[in-house]
Amino acid sequence: MAGATLKSHNQPPRKVRLVTELVRGKKVSAALAALKFLPKRASTTVAKLISSAAANAKDRGENVDELVVKIIVENAGMLKKYMPRAFGRASMIRRRKSRLIVTLAPAPVKKTK
Repeated sequence: MAGATLKSHNQPPRKVRLVTELVRGKKVSAALAALKFLPKRASTTVAKLISSAAANAKDRGENVDELVVKIIVENAGMLKKYMPRAFGRASMIRRRKSRLIVTLAPAPVKKTK
């Protein structure tokens, strides 16, 4: 199993998961083709990460055409800053970040009766 990790992506995990749910469980070529036409900001980042994991698998001598995409999206902390508000108050702005972990594994074998 080969993989690639992006430790800090400046987009909330909830928005990134919308993109990753589309490609989870697909083969590498099908996942990259689906991400190419998706109009979400995270799609280019996820596509780069999948192609990086595919290159790592190719270096290890694995057949990339048979591998299936597995993606985990986690919270990678947040940037906290304050915005001034009325009457001398301040409100917190939370810029959430994501951590993406892509692993390419062989497709599961289907059992026949």
